[in-house]
Amino acid sequence: MAAHLSSGRVNLTALREAGRRELRQFLDKCAGSKAIVWDEYLTGPFGLIAQYSLLKEHEVEKMVTLKPGRLPQADVKNVIFFVRPKLELMDIITDNVLREDRGRSPQRDFHILFVPRRSLLCEQWLKEQGVLGSFIHREQYSLDLIPVDGDLLSMESESAFKHVANMMIRMKREFPGSQNSIFPVFDTLLLLDRNVDLLTPLATQLTYEGLIDEIYGIQNTYVKLPPEKFAPKKQGEGGKDLPTEPKKLQLNSAEELYAEIRDKNFNAVGSVLSKKAKIISAAFEERHHAKTVGEIKQFVSQLPHMQAARSSLANHTSIAELIKDITTSEDFFDNLTVEQEFMSGIDTDKANNYIEDCIAQKHPLIKILRLVCLQSVCNSGLKQKVLDHYKREILQTYGYEHILTLNNLEKAGLLKLQTSGRNNYPTIRKTLRLWMDDVNEQNPNDISYVYSGYAPLSVRLAQLLARPGWRSIEEVLKMLPGPHFEERQQLPTGLQKKRQHGENRVTLVFFLGGVTYAEIAALRFLSQMEDGGTEYVIATTKLINGTSWIKSLMEKLEPAPF
Repeated sequence: MAAHLSSGRVNLTALREAGRRELRQFLDKCAGSKAIVWDEYLTGPFGLIAQYSLLKEHEVEKMVTLKPGRLPQADVKNVIFFVRPKLELMDIITDNVLREDRGRSPQRDFHILFVPRRSLLCEQWLKEQGVLGSFIHREQYSLDLIPVDGDLLSMESESAFKHVANMMIRMKREFPGSQNSIFPVFDTLLLLDRNVDLLTPLATQLTYEGLIDEIYGIQNTYVKLPPEKFAPKKQGEGGKDLPTEPKKLQLNSAEELYAEIRDKNFNAVGSVLSKKAKIISAAFEERHHAKTVGEIKQFVSQLPHMQAARSSLANHTSIAELIKDITTSEDFFDNLTVEQEFMSGIDTDKANNYIEDCIAQKHPLIKILRLVCLQSVCNSGLKQKVLDHYKREILQTYGYEHILTLNNLEKAGLLKLQTSGRNNYPTIRKTLRLWMDDVNEQNPNDISYVYSGYAPLSVRLAQLLARPGWRSIEEVLKMLPGPHFEERQQLPTGLQKKRQHGENRVTLVFFLGGVTYAEIAALRFLSQMEDGGTEYVIATTKLINGTSWIKSLMEKLEPAPF
């Protein structure tokens, strides 16, 4: 499904503040000292809304992870459970409450905060277990869209909600007039179901941020990295006492250098880091030229910013070295070559030698599945003989239990039989200009730089919607999965935006089913184009990459009980 609905810059700081306000209000209801029992999945998303300091201000003295058994000792008046509405979590909470020592004095008050919605099913379950009455406050905290960065919102939902467009149009029909008093924030809403573009997440992202996510995985803006590149180098000590704990870094646009390099093709990052090193080095040299009291004072006032810049440069130089070790390897190059051959339409209709070799050498299964699915998508499905061959090789090498995973990939349309006997991908590729041979990685002039040649189909659709419009690609839209439609909202004259000369239109692109960092980079590139005329804000159900996406479709197999 691809849809756009038409009606200023959204204030994501206000959204974050609204989330904090709602949290403060709930905490204030639970008067006195508090301990929070966290559903572990929620700690990352909550960290993007409120830091520990905010919780501390509201008398939160202890935080523990939700697990079966007796709750840890804590001399507090209130115990608050922050949980998703899942029955398996209700079982753990029941166990916690029933094991509470009712003889202790003073007794602790229990409260439960469901995120993002209260659930009658969960409350009924707690009632049947005889513990519902133990909770003084049972409320919900609507953690729907989390501001991840200045132009990026994510629901961080494990499962995508489909057909949002139908729901919005139904609400508009059922509540006529109610929305007309609200001033529109966006000029256009573009809803993109991930099924429209199954290809993009399967390809290896080649932006700096995309590669960090591909190799190490970014979770709620944090990444954990191998510690050895970050050890302070002391003279004469050699390699002794190297740190063993992973280096944890936060990555967002609040960091000046990261904001500058995150969306660049990785091949363009080295020269930026090199220039920065020279600038910072020259700035520190200035101290030798500071003679007067005024000059020394000025240098000292700039010192904290300069030291922060030097620390940031050291971190990103280390990350770039870690990534380069991988991107210059023969295996990475061979894998990327096959991906790019498929995306440019070379030999997509027969079994691939590289994939067969990787299976024979028992490379990680996810790597194999990404490549096979990519070939399938770039060929509008595989011929029966090729599909059966791959399935047989995978099951014989990795185990027959993976037949469930292969079935899931087929249901998702990632791995399928070519039924019509016709491959539509070449037509889609040529019409939408999805493959560009003359890509400029250093100073890009097209979104295809984020994959060094491949332009993300999803972002090309957004670009064409803005100019010249989808009518120019009507035939290709029919070839893409699911329906596509346009809906225009009629606004009262008083709410119609008076656009200033040179003011950009604002489009919210909402990816249902996940978005990659490379797609985000491509949309930011379009926002920054001088003649673009459109500023993009991105929302999604989940931030994904090919590995996390395939993992979500892999069957989780329980070990045998013997």
